Amino acid sequence: MRCPKCTSIEDKVIDSRISKEGSTIRRRRECLECNHRFTTTETLVREGLVVIKRDGRREDFDREKLIRATRAACHKRPVDAEQISMLVEDVIDILEAQYDHQIPSRAIGDAVMERLRKMDQVAYVRFASIYKQFRDVTEFVDEISALGREGK
Repeated sequence: MRCPKCTSIEDKVIDSRISKEGSTIRRRRECLECNHRFTTTETLVREGLVVIKRDGRREDFDREKLIRATRAACHKRPVDAEQISMLVEDVIDILEAQYDHQIPSRAIGDAVMERLRKMDQVAYVRFASIYKQFRDVTEFVDEISALGREGK
């Protein structure tokens, strides 16, 4: 691993922590040249996952795309990066258990919405507004009303 400060490849691992879901490891490192400390993350490589889009197209699963969409929904909300990362890993684990290598995009969206609903309702509505492709304001209001009824 190259030091982000001096680009040396000589470092030592100070601390390692496994995530709760067990698919990532966070390592705290120290450069042996300049003593700069930095953090790296090791993630399980998931190969061969394909997303089946609504129109029937197929594309390779992109974890970063899912993180970006979830992060956008959580923008300026009290949800930190680790919660988003855990949500995404949880969704991926569940989808891999339910499906072989081909995952319908609908299943991905539903799984994210289910977790966002519990985590932050505003982020849930933001994600749902794009995922469900509301055609007008009444559909948007209906979704918010349903969310309010669930809370009571």
